[in-house]
Amino acid sequence: MKHLLSALILLTGTSIHVQAGPIDLTSANIVDLSHTYDANTLYWPSSPSNFEHKKLSYGDTDEGFFYSAYALCTPEHGGTHLDAPIHFYKGRQTVDEISLKNLFLPAVVIDVSKQASNNRNHRLTVTDITDFESRHGTIPQGAAILLRTDWDQFWPTAISYLGDDTPGKVSNLSFPSFGAEATRFLTVKRGAKLIGVDTASIDYGKSQDFPVHQIVAEANIPALENLTGLSALPATGAYVIALPMKVGGGSGAPARAVALITNQATKQDVRIP
Repeated sequence: MKHLLSALILLTGTSIHVQAGPIDLTSANIVDLSHTYDANTLYWPSSPSNFEHKKLSYGDTDEGFFYSAYALCTPEHGGTHLDAPIHFYKGRQTVDEISLKNLFLPAVVIDVSKQASNNRNHRLTVTDITDFESRHGTIPQGAAILLRTDWDQFWPTAISYLGDDTPGKVSNLSFPSFGAEATRFLTVKRGAKLIGVDTASIDYGKSQDFPVHQIVAEANIPALENLTGLSALPATGAYVIALPMKVGGGSGAPARAVALITNQATKQDVRIP
């Protein structure tokens, strides 16, 4: 167990160190960044269906042992999930084509919860990023950029989380997220390999043309939506593991995302050489 992450790092070809050595899973704090999939799971209002979990078997068998089995059905994009680049750009990577080394990354957590509490339509700006860097140092190349708005406090109440709970209607949605200019800065200037947010979309709720989706998709960068628990992470020093269901040809998939935090990790401990 202690050396598991070292083996994963060798597999992906990425060298990650926290202070003096590799992350030790026996002492690391593991934070779940995923909402549970169930009847309360939120989906985009235009989604034709929601999460279904149907019982196939449950109980004692004639042979004397207990057995349970279920069938599940879900659209790709709902709950805590990953957007593959092909979701918004023709010819880009599908879920199964995304390299593991772009799903195991050091995490940078930019906190805009104060701005979001004052303006539920706040979009991350370049000024937000430079303010962050003035406190925590320059964002390293090749990181996962996670945007903390604290919007997970509203899950799973659609009217609060999405801004509107009218089935099929998307024109009145309202929630914070990334901004287009800031996203270009993160992808071009800071070499982000993954982005994620604790709201329903990497574009803010009122967006109609989804520029952030287009920017990251063109650059073959996957994205995580509907994260939770980002308030438990330090600004730098954590490590994110985001594994979607490996759907062949998929434009997205449900994901189990977790973060690893070492006892030593505080401010600026994780760097990619």
